[in-house]
Parts: sequence; structure tokens; C-alpha cells
Amino acid sequence: METVIYHNPRCSKSRATLQLLRDRGLNPTVIEYLDDPPGKETLLKILSLLKLQPRQLMRRAESVYQELGLDNPGLGDDELIQAMLDNPILVERPIVLAGGMARIGRPPEQVLEILQ
Repeated sequence: METVIYHNPRCSKSRATLQLLRDRGLNPTVIEYLDDPPGKETLLKILSLLKLQPRQLMRRAESVYQELGLDNPGLGDDELIQAMLDNPILVERPIVLAGGMARIGRPPEQVLEILQ
């Protein structure tokens, strides 16, 4: 089973999730999404797999969230998705994809739900 982690090595939850995967004997494809952000199609697929709306995948505590006025309830999904594409720091992390499913590693153990 191919396993992918959208990872930020500076994030403790992301590092813990990656270690959890490796401790389970997995060798996931590691995508450092700040350097190699997902494109629109990939981001839409991730949202679908997570069954989340765009705002639910956003890190609202990031300063850029406030700076861009992303807390405006009048913004549509397309605008929020574009903000994540333009500012990948807004995307919650880590995200693990495996077996046609996805989970956010907060807490890291949550990704175990999709590992078979």
C-alpha cells in the first residue's frame, strides 16, 4: 500500500506522525508541502477524501489567515482554495494518504485509522 505524507519537518505533530508511520514499518513518500505544494486537483482530492470543506483544512492561527481576511464568511470555496494554493502554510498538517483514504495527523495516532 502506497502511503504519502504531506509533511512540514518544523512541525512536531508532523515529525511525530512520520515517525509513527516508520515505526509501523512503512516507508511513506514524504512531500514537504511548503516546498512542493499540492496543485488544485490534488488539494480538491484531499478535501474530498477528508470529507472537509476548505475552511476546515485551513490553519486559522496563521498570521496570513488574518492578513488576507480569510475569516470573512462571505468567501467562497474557490477563494479559500486559491488562498491555500497561494499560501501552503495555511494547509493543516500533516496529511497522510493511504488506501484511498486520508487523515490529518492531529493527533498523530489518528492516521492509524487508514493503515491496513
